[in-house]
Amino acid sequence: MVAAAAAEEKPGRSFPAFPFEPYPIQSEFMEFLYVSLEKGGVAMLESPTGTGKTLSIICSSLQWIVDRRSKPKLAGEKPIAADDDAEEEPDWMRDFVVESMDKREVGSRRRSGFGLKSSGGKMSLQGLRNAEKSKEGVRNDDGASVDDDDAQFLLEDYESDQGSGGSKRKGRKCLDLSSSEEDEDEGLGEIEEEVSPKIYFTSRTHSQLSQFVKEFKRTSFASEINLVCLGSRKNLCINSEVSKLRTANRINERCLELQKNKKSSKMKVGSDGGRTRGRKAAAGCPMLKKQSSRDFFRNEVSEQGALDIEDLVKIGTKYGACPYYGTRDMVQAADLVVLPYQSLLLSSARESLGLNLKSSVIIVDEAHNLADSLTSMYNAKITLSQLEQVHSHLELYFDRFRNVLGPANRRYIQTLLALSRSFMKLLAGDQNDKECSMTINDFLFSLDIDNINLVKLHQYVKESNVAHKVSGYGSKLISSEGLPAHANSQNLDAEGSLISGFQALVDILVSLINNDSDGRIIVSKRKSSCLGQIEEGYIKFVMLSGEKIFHEIAVQAHAVVLTGGTLQPIEETRVRLFPDLSLDQVHFFSCNHIVPPESILPIVVSRGPSGMTFDFSYSSRGSTRMIEELGRLLCNLVVVIPEGIVVFFSSFDYEGQVYDSWKASGVLPRILKKKHIFREPRNNTEVEVILKEYQETITLSSSVTSKENPGPQGALLLAVVGGKVSEGINFSDGMGRCIVMVGLPYPSPSDLELMERVKHIEGLGGSLSSKNTMPFPNRSHSSNSIKSGFEILRSCKQRGKEYYENLCMKAVNQSIGRAIRHRNDYAAVLLVDSRYTFDPSTMRSSHPTNKLPGWIKQCLVSFTENYGEVHRLLHQFFKSHKQQGRM
Repeated sequence: MVAAAAAEEKPGRSFPAFPFEPYPIQSEFMEFLYVSLEKGGVAMLESPTGTGKTLSIICSSLQWIVDRRSKPKLAGEKPIAADDDAEEEPDWMRDFVVESMDKREVGSRRRSGFGLKSSGGKMSLQGLRNAEKSKEGVRNDDGASVDDDDAQFLLEDYESDQGSGGSKRKGRKCLDLSSSEEDEDEGLGEIEEEVSPKIYFTSRTHSQLSQFVKEFKRTSFASEINLVCLGSRKNLCINSEVSKLRTANRINERCLELQKNKKSSKMKVGSDGGRTRGRKAAAGCPMLKKQSSRDFFRNEVSEQGALDIEDLVKIGTKYGACPYYGTRDMVQAADLVVLPYQSLLLSSARESLGLNLKSSVIIVDEAHNLADSLTSMYNAKITLSQLEQVHSHLELYFDRFRNVLGPANRRYIQTLLALSRSFMKLLAGDQNDKECSMTINDFLFSLDIDNINLVKLHQYVKESNVAHKVSGYGSKLISSEGLPAHANSQNLDAEGSLISGFQALVDILVSLINNDSDGRIIVSKRKSSCLGQIEEGYIKFVMLSGEKIFHEIAVQAHAVVLTGGTLQPIEETRVRLFPDLSLDQVHFFSCNHIVPPESILPIVVSRGPSGMTFDFSYSSRGSTRMIEELGRLLCNLVVVIPEGIVVFFSSFDYEGQVYDSWKASGVLPRILKKKHIFREPRNNTEVEVILKEYQETITLSSSVTSKENPGPQGALLLAVVGGKVSEGINFSDGMGRCIVMVGLPYPSPSDLELMERVKHIEGLGGSLSSKNTMPFPNRSHSSNSIKSGFEILRSCKQRGKEYYENLCMKAVNQSIGRAIRHRNDYAAVLLVDSRYTFDPSTMRSSHPTNKLPGWIKQCLVSFTENYGEVHRLLHQFFKSHKQQGRM
């Protein structure tokens, strides 16, 4: 691991764009990143939230871009060009070979299409027009005909590729019926010269990207660097008829349909609210019709400089021009592209957006769970109700048009019917085995569908427009059967729902083209949830292998930078994303927090006020005595800790169990005498309301003294690890004076998908390369109980077990990182469980506290016997800060 101080190589490097005098750790961070970009390759930089990480990234990476571009001019050399083919891959990647070229080509064909997106194809447009060729009906060679009313739904003749299927396609382009990013929209913007090298900055949420743009504006680069912010249709669409569909899939699909139908449409709404036939000239999206509006949008965006999603929507609304396509047109001329995870990490999205990664710098923020985020993007799932809907509509369509369809159309539709029927039969089978997993090949063989050419079938669905024809005909039947049609949107919703089902089926079919070792198929039959609700059956593909996907990105770039508040353990990330790079080829940097050590008080609380040992393991946490002891601890904490306390539980179910127990035992009234209590809701849409009330309560109580208001002072928030509160909410200052972590939040071993990932990771490298010798249960197993999951964990010797433990500690680190958000902030962190207790002289490297952030670990205090000492330290800590006037 390369972690030497960058300043030793080039001391005193300045970063003039930084808007104020940087702290030493910020200067070290910027220096290290700059040197890493000079060298190229993979760099991992962790810096606690609140240390100015985003600003440091901007000032260092853009300074490198400016310096890099100036070098060729000074030397009279040719500037770096994006289409320079002198070198196919960067120096650092020459030996980074995941597989031979022959295998790579096969893998490329077999992996293509997971949630991937495409243009919809020229054949799709021809298919739409084909239905309009005749007003007198359509007749085939046998004399069978279709009346004018149904002609628009007839598929044009399809000629199957005589090759192996998919061989004519270039690159890795595949269809995503419901979220396709590539569109046949004529004249969308002008082609500009590609700017290179370019920086791509990506993060998980639009709010994080908006924060990046805000920080960028604070620097002098805002006036000299061309930034463009990309977003999804859901965030950028300004057509109210489309955006009201709410879900991303529906919005994407309707957007594409409007463009395909922009020249004409046969459907219009009658005066009575019903649908009648006739030509409608106003088809297409009005936000894409006027070139002048697009020009006005482009000019104003260029003049205003760096804009976030909200700014782009305002300008698009002002001129009636689509911000989604408007920003796509500006990518080539941009120096810095800010975009969400999926737009960069999905190969189809990169292609449709025209992202050229060659010689670029890729910066991935919030990268602590990058490997899991990457693989989850390629998962696929279809439910029993979706299968039933698709199958029934295919049957209706085939019964109506079988006599006029060409032989290829008949054959492929019959294949789709057979496959959907097989899947439904599987989910309706023996209910004793509620959930099981199997390899791709086992799944194919068990259903006797291994002889179907899935590549050619996928290509047929992609090019024939069968999903739109079938859904359109189904929508027409719904209308003609007298169902309410008072809103165009009802039929659109029905059609969109069917297309979403088609997309789910296509995603599953494409997932079956993968290599057998790349993922697993999970079959889950109808069952009751823990809340008493019925969960319908589904078939799901779980992608397990992320290194091949990440290789497609890394092999093109000059440098890949992973950043986050904590990235430890980096060995797991290396093995899962770039296993062919040795650890010393990964440049790693970690810095302390910007706040002084005296502003942080992390304590391991192993015993409660009555002396009972805290053990919140799965077998012990439900004990009434354990929950009561935790209640006594909270009753003590609300007395000594001012303002806001956030308590994190391992799950919503356990939080509910504890709350109900405290309510019954009288603990809640005792807490309410000192602090108001708030609970994180399961529904994310309600979180903002609760947080606002929580903050207002703390602010109000802080503005009055206890003498003026003898009632509750401050608030207590009961939150859940993995919920919205633990991931993206900042509890700065009074909102988070203390973070209480209850237990070690290990994920449930009953999660079959998780256990498949654990088994896969355990088999990466080392001596466990032979699957036949691995001491795991058989290739499919039931997870009706948690027992099988624990058996798998006990069988793990190294990586699988470490991965499971790391998931827990990453969740802990994310939760406790919600506090201490700036230099003048301060807070206590309590780790409540005896398993956190450590002895430095005997502590193993795998001990939980060794996986805490450095700024926590270096101050951590552990008491094994006496809770009184914990209480004394807390009282002294907050009294000290109150005397300093910081409260």
